[in-house]
Amino acid sequence: MREPEPRQSPASIEMLLDPAADAAVRTERDALAARGLSSLAGHTSTSNRPHITLVARVDLPTVGSDVLAGIPSFPITLSAPLLFGTGERRVLARSIVPTSELISLREMILAAVGPGEDAPHTAPGEWMPHVALARRLRVADLAQALDLVGGDVHAHARSVRHWDPATVEITTLAELPRS
Repeated sequence: MREPEPRQSPASIEMLLDPAADAAVRTERDALAARGLSSLAGHTSTSNRPHITLVARVDLPTVGSDVLAGIPSFPITLSAPLLFGTGERRVLARSIVPTSELISLREMILAAVGPGEDAPHTAPGEWMPHVALARRLRVADLAQALDLVGGDVHAHARSVRHWDPATVEITTLAELPRS
């Protein structure tokens, strides 16, 4: 009997937020943790900085900096909380209001990386932009968790990075200057 192939974690291209929005997300994560609820607050690795995943797949090619050259920062709104998954435990996240700038950035990146086997949450037609707050929130704790999530957070896109879990490398692909 053959051994199953080890499952690889997908690499991703992600957009980071301005410092105030980053702090707002961390404050919500900390509030969840302070109440003893599932939270990403304890995952302090640089790879877990609050971000919006634009594409994720196991064989994700590198995007050249020329692809993203000249893209300015643009407004982003972190909005209503949402849940992903099924069963007793879910991912709790902040939804992102899709804008033409965000959709255009994602389309540029998808064109640059070409077709591939995208992770389900980033596949074309399935992508739901979000910033995760907790990965394994019990459904029974949802009401308490929602009390800790504030109103809309108005932010700006600041940079785009490539995260490769196989090499544990984060590469900045572009800084998005304020216009």
